[in-house]
Amino acid sequence: MTLAEGVQLVSFGLLAIMVIGTALGVVLLPNIVYSAFLLGGVFISIAGLYVLLNAGFVAAAQILIYVGAVNILILFGIMLVNKNQPFSPVRRGWIRLLATGGVCLGLFALLATVVFGTSWQISSAVPAGDQATVLIGIHLFTDFLLPFELASILLLMAMIGAIVLARREFIPDETPADAVSDALTLPERPRELVSATGETTED
Repeated sequence: MTLAEGVQLVSFGLLAIMVIGTALGVVLLPNIVYSAFLLGGVFISIAGLYVLLNAGFVAAAQILIYVGAVNILILFGIMLVNKNQPFSPVRRGWIRLLATGGVCLGLFALLATVVFGTSWQISSAVPAGDQATVLIGIHLFTDFLLPFELASILLLMAMIGAIVLARREFIPDETPADAVSDALTLPERPRELVSATGETTED
């Protein structure tokens, strides 16, 4: 093993640990703000994996789009939805937990099947090099056009949902006289009149 291969192996191990650790933090932490920040760590770690695969453009797009746009949008939605609403316990909540656990186990089994069923052999194809960006654009707007449009619709739905959750109830312009509080009012400062000679006189 050469020095370059050792560095790549260590880098891959560190990035893999970062991806798994930050992903577990996103799921397990009770504070949703911390989870959103750790989601940015997941995106950055995945960008590092793209760099190891010599996919510099995909890594840059990962940071610009997911870290700089999607993650910021998620944080904006979290900060915007700041209603102090008590949550009542959900009846038969264990059914939802079992359903969520079943979906997660199904996705894990599907991904594990794909990982173990793929022959991870090094391809003998010639690298695209500087033409990689052109090829990505061609595939994005031909073969993967439908998933690309579905992702944009999904982000639009998330934005509309954040707006609906963050909207405030109607507050009337005029409040009853008994509801007005003087807690935030300050006593009026005595006015000073300035005469022509420059002397000040108090009212």
